[in-house]
Amino acid sequence: MSVWLPSAPCTPGACVRAAGRAGSVPRAVLRLTAVTALLLAGIALSPLGARIPAHLVRRWCRAIVRAAGVRVRITGAAPPDGGVLLVANHISWLDIPLLAAVRPARMLAKTEIRRWPVAGPLAARGGALFIERDRLRALPRTVARIAGALRAGAAVGVFPEGSTWCGRAQGDFRRAVFQAALDARVPVQPVRIRYRLADGTASTTPAFVGDDSLMASVWRVVTARGLVAEADVRPLLAPGSHPDRRSLARAAQPGPPDACGHAHAVPLPPPRRALAGADAPGRAAMT
Repeated sequence: MSVWLPSAPCTPGACVRAAGRAGSVPRAVLRLTAVTALLLAGIALSPLGARIPAHLVRRWCRAIVRAAGVRVRITGAAPPDGGVLLVANHISWLDIPLLAAVRPARMLAKTEIRRWPVAGPLAARGGALFIERDRLRALPRTVARIAGALRAGAAVGVFPEGSTWCGRAQGDFRRAVFQAALDARVPVQPVRIRYRLADGTASTTPAFVGDDSLMASVWRVVTARGLVAEADVRPLLAPGSHPDRRSLARAAQPGPPDACGHAHAVPLPPPRRALAGADAPGRAAMT
């Protein structure tokens, strides 16, 4: 396992907890149908590309999360126009539409996502920048592609942890993608993603980690009740405010949340269970 292929100790058995009483199966099927319909509509409209207004794309992304039965709460100032590197912690497949609801962006995605049903073709048509995570020599070329997109005025969305975590802890932000922002001289916009229950309690139900399958994770979300997805847009990091990618990555990463979502250090899942899943890498890594 290299620095380009990080893994998390989080696994479904050790970290994921059901969100209270599950909803009815018919309601879950309706939610799943609605999510699929919205994704298919996105594929159908994707040839229009930049002709679709950004505010409509944001509404569509919010609608995907809402269709899954998850309320959306976005706080903080809107990211600027023009080239910007959007960076966020990574917990769930829901992170992708949630981050795009903050600002539509070209997502950095592993090549395996091309094979995902429905979402794969949508990512490809949406301008995703696909990377081969098992080829370290491809890293400079990937950074150059990101920098080129940023110089052209695009927003690029990245999950710099390189792996999904359960939300009770998080990984370090990998530094490589921040070099693209330095090279392109564009700002970095950090976004903090959290999932809670309606009463404010932190929830790991949406986590997509370890050996979890995509369908198992999706079904867990659509059968849950009272989930809330939060995207907190943090202060912008202006070009030139940090001299190198190490300090830029450190400034972009908030401390891991506690059970109430406050940012300070918390322990990882219990060592025995974490070690039992240590060979299973996190899911859906985006950088």
